[in-house]
Amino acid sequence: MNNDRQADRRQAVALGYDGISAPSLTAKGDADLAEAILALAREHEVPIYENAELVRLLAQLELGDAIPQALYRCIAEIIAFAWHLKGKCPAGFASDEQPTAALADLPQLNAPEH
Repeated sequence: MNNDRQADRRQAVALGYDGISAPSLTAKGDADLAEAILALAREHEVPIYENAELVRLLAQLELGDAIPQALYRCIAEIIAFAWHLKGKCPAGFASDEQPTAALADLPQLNAPEH
């Protein structure tokens, strides 16, 4: 397959995350299977993040493999954003909680006056 056709080929991956272990690869596919993965995600209102380079890296994993440690931060940011979109947050980080006393005691920053 030449490089142009490879660049146009649709790929998709799905990750599972239980909140305890590292996220793992739960699905991967090209062409029609990629479209089926995306359709299933849409059907279940799973947020979709599109990044072809990241998909190519993750598609090298075997199903069930944990993501490599080098991708932890990248994947954590994507998961955090997906949770935010769905109005979720990890236990102990409820968005409606009041700041702790230590945070409440910090001085307020004011915008510079012009």
